[in-house]
Amino acid sequence: MTARKNLLGELMGRLTKVPMTVSDPHAAVTAELRALRERVPRLTGALVASSDGLLVTHDLPAHIEPTGMAALAAAQLSLSDRLAQTAQGGGFQEVVVDGTGGHVVIYAAGWASLTVLAAPEVNIGRLHLESRPVARRIAEHLSAVAKDAGGNGRTQ
Repeated sequence: MTARKNLLGELMGRLTKVPMTVSDPHAAVTAELRALRERVPRLTGALVASSDGLLVTHDLPAHIEPTGMAALAAAQLSLSDRLAQTAQGGGFQEVVVDGTGGHVVIYAAGWASLTVLAAPEVNIGRLHLESRPVARRIAEHLSAVAKDAGGNGRTQ
């Protein structure tokens, strides 16, 4: 009887699935992350998160939990933005955290941020040269998605 129920459940699942016709609105952003990873040697991962810590998309190694990393990136972004405004009266552009195990760089990307993880041996100059334009393109992609959705500038 159990095998029969499993088969019935499987058949019902196949019959009730609705085909997805809407593509991933963040596919272009994910493609940007993967292309960045391919262009920069020793880059270990990247993610895009909203300024309030919600994950937009990621290209991270399996051992890093994406939603937790997005929350940490947003906290660092908020702190760095406040520091830049207080000290210099300007807005946040990027922050570099150098650790013994590698680098974490967070770039402003419109209402979101691009966080890039790299090994200690990465060429930081090359990392910035490649990542800054990607952050600008990500901001453009996200603005376009929000505009198409008729939203308030952000989509989840």
